[in-house]
Amino acid sequence: MLVEVAFALPTEQKIISVNVPDECSAYEAVIKSGIVELYPEIDPETTPMGVWAKVLKNPKETLLREGQRVEIYRPLIADPKEARAKRAAKMKAKKEAE
Repeated sequence: MLVEVAFALPTEQKIISVNVPDECSAYEAVIKSGIVELYPEIDPETTPMGVWAKVLKNPKETLLREGQRVEIYRPLIADPKEARAKRAAKMKAKKEAE
């Protein structure tokens, strides 16, 4: 069956289509895709993964279905609350300047 493995950096995105056997786990699809060789910062043992934006609790036990996309997640660089507060302050300053 055909599935996709996706990984995104701030400057690029890589999606690899890979043929896997039936009853293939998300973890196995990542290994078979070869994406770890392209991006050595990915550690499939510890890096969070998901399928269609839903985080998997155990990628080694989650079986895939035809057409699904395994997403490999990176850690957030900025705290989302801090980033939102900075954007709000910037917008407030912009409105006050007008």
